Amino acid sequence: MGRAPSLATGLLLAACLAASPGHSDELKDLYFGEALYHAYQGHFFEALERLDTEVKQHDDLDEPELDTLFYHINDAEFSLGDFELRYRMHHRAGRAIKAVLEGAVDEAVRNDAAYRLARIHFQKNQMAEAIRALDRIEGKIPESIRDDIEFLRANVYLAQGRASDSIDVLKSLQGSDSFAGFAAYNLGIAYLQDGRKQDALEQLDRAGQIRTNDPAELAIRDKSNLVLGTALLESGEYEKAIPFLNRVRLNGPFSNQALLSSGWANMSIENTERAVVPWSILAEREVTDRATQEAMLALPYAYGQLNIHGRAAIQYGRALDSFTAEIDKLNASIDSIREGNFLQALIREEIRQDKDWVIRLRALPEAPETYYLMDLLASHSFQTGLQNYLDLADLHRKLLAWQNSFDSFDEMVDIRGTHYEPLLPEVDTEFRQLDSRIRLRIEQHKMLVKRRDDLLTTPRPEFLATREEQAILARLEHIEAQLQGMDAAVSSSILRRVKRLKGTLTWTLETEYHERLTRFDENLRGLDAAMAVAQQQYDQYVRARQSATHSYVGYEKPIKQLRAKVANATRKVELLMARQGHLLEVVAVDELIARRGRLAKYGDKARFALADSYDRATQAQARMEASK
Repeated sequence: MGRAPSLATGLLLAACLAASPGHSDELKDLYFGEALYHAYQGHFFEALERLDTEVKQHDDLDEPELDTLFYHINDAEFSLGDFELRYRMHHRAGRAIKAVLEGAVDEAVRNDAAYRLARIHFQKNQMAEAIRALDRIEGKIPESIRDDIEFLRANVYLAQGRASDSIDVLKSLQGSDSFAGFAAYNLGIAYLQDGRKQDALEQLDRAGQIRTNDPAELAIRDKSNLVLGTALLESGEYEKAIPFLNRVRLNGPFSNQALLSSGWANMSIENTERAVVPWSILAEREVTDRATQEAMLALPYAYGQLNIHGRAAIQYGRALDSFTAEIDKLNASIDSIREGNFLQALIREEIRQDKDWVIRLRALPEAPETYYLMDLLASHSFQTGLQNYLDLADLHRKLLAWQNSFDSFDEMVDIRGTHYEPLLPEVDTEFRQLDSRIRLRIEQHKMLVKRRDDLLTTPRPEFLATREEQAILARLEHIEAQLQGMDAAVSSSILRRVKRLKGTLTWTLETEYHERLTRFDENLRGLDAAMAVAQQQYDQYVRARQSATHSYVGYEKPIKQLRAKVANATRKVELLMARQGHLLEVVAVDELIARRGRLAKYGDKARFALADSYDRATQAQARMEASK
C-alpha cells in the first residue's frame, strides 16, 4: 500500500507519532508514520501524497480491521485535515476536520479538530463560523492548545468588534507562557477599540516593558511602544510620546518608524537639536525604506531650522542624489520584472531552502527588483498570492518528475514480463498435476472425516479393522460362500472353524472399538493439521502465481490514463502559474511605480529645498563678511 519507508524514516516514526494529536502508544502502520515523518519536516505535500493514498486504500478494503492502519484511522483522518490545513487547502481541510468532529473519536481529538476548524474560518475571515466552531469545544482540552484556543477566541472577538468580550479573554492570558506578550499588546488594542483610551495607554505601557528574550515577544514589545508613542504623538502629547518611542530597540523591525516619529516629536516641542539625533541615525540606513527616505529630507530641514544652511544644503544634495539613483534602479527593476526575472528569482530552490529566504532575496545581484519589494513581500495579501505561486511552481516540478517517471514504470513492467513469461508455462504444467493430487487428497480427507462423524453416532467396528484384518475377514467370507455348494459332512466341520475364527475376529473388533476409534480420531486430527498446511501452501502458490501475472499484466491502460491526467494537470498548472505570476508582476510593478512617484516628489522637494538652502547659506556668508 505504498513505498517502503527507509531506515532513517523508521528511526523517526515513533517521535513523529508521539507528537501527533490523539496518538496511539504504538505505531502499527509504517506508511502512516512515513507521512508523519514528512509532515514534521514541513513537507506537507509529500505527507498528503502518502497518507491520502493510504487512507483511500484502507477505505476500499473488504476487511479493514485486518489492515495495520485500522489502529490509527482516527489519527490518520485527523492528520489529513491537519496536513491540508498546513498546505493551505482550507476547503478540503475543513471537510476532513468536520468528519473528525462528527465521528466517534476521543474528546481531546474532537476539541483539537474544532480549534483547527475555527482557525480555518478565521483565516478566511468567516468570523461567525469561527465562533460556532469554538463554541463546540467542551470537556477535555489538550493542554498544548488551551491558550491557543483562548487567544484565537479573543482575536475573533476583536475582528467582530466585540472589544469588551475580547478584553475578558485577554485578561486571562496575561500569565500565559506562549502568549503573554501578544495578549498584553492585544489587550491594549482591545481597550482602544472599546473607547477606554487611558486603560489602553496603561496596558500598552505594560506590554512595552515585558521581560523576555524571545525574538517574537521582543518585536511585539517594540510594537507596543511604537503604537503607544504614535497614539500620544497624534493626540498632540509630544513630550510624553518621546520616552516610549525611545524604548524601541535600534535593531528591531520597528526601529525606523520609531526613529522617524521620535524626531518629529522633538521637532513638535521645538527641541530641534534632539530631533537631529534619531534622524541622523535613520538617514544612514537602508535607502529603500520609506522612513529612511523621509528622514533624508527631515534631517536637512532640521539643520535649516538650526540655521546650519550649509550642512542642510549638503544633506539635501545627498538626498537628491540618492533619490535620483533609486529612481534609476526602480526603472531597471520595473523593466526586469516585465521580462520575467522577478518570478525566476522567487522560485530559486537554493534561496527558499533558507527559512529567511525572503530576506536573502535582497542579496541577489541579478535580481535587483526584489531589493525594493521587502514591504510588499512582507504584506499578508502579497504573501498569500506569492505562496500560491510558489506552491504551483513546486507542483509543476513534481508533475514533470511524475511525467518522466512513467517511462521507468513501462520499463519495470517490460522487465517483469520478460522474466516471468518463459517460466510460467512449465510452472503451470506442474501446478495442474499438483492441483489434481491435492483435490484428490481433499476429497479423501472429507470422506474420512465423514466416516469418523458417522462412527460417533452409529458404531461400525468393521470400519476400524486393519488391512490385514479386513483381508482375513474377506477370506473367511469367501470360504463361507464356497462351502455352500460342498458336501454337508465336510462343510459342517470347516464352517464351524470359519465361524470360530470369524467370531474371534469380531470379538477383537468389538472389544477394541473404542480404543481404535480414539486412535483413528487422533490420526485424523494430525491429518487435519497436515491438510491445513498443504492448503496454506497451495493458497500461497495461487497468490504467488497471481502476483507474478499481476506484476506485469494490465498496467498499460492505467499508466496511459495517468499519463493523460498528469499531462492535463501540467497544462492547467502552467496556465494558473502564468495567471498568478502575471498578477504578482502587476502588483509588484504598481508598487514600484508608486515608490518611483513618491521618490520623484521627494526629489522635487529636495531640489527646491537645496536651492533655498544654498541661497540662505550664501546670504548668511555674505552677512558674515559684511560684518567683518
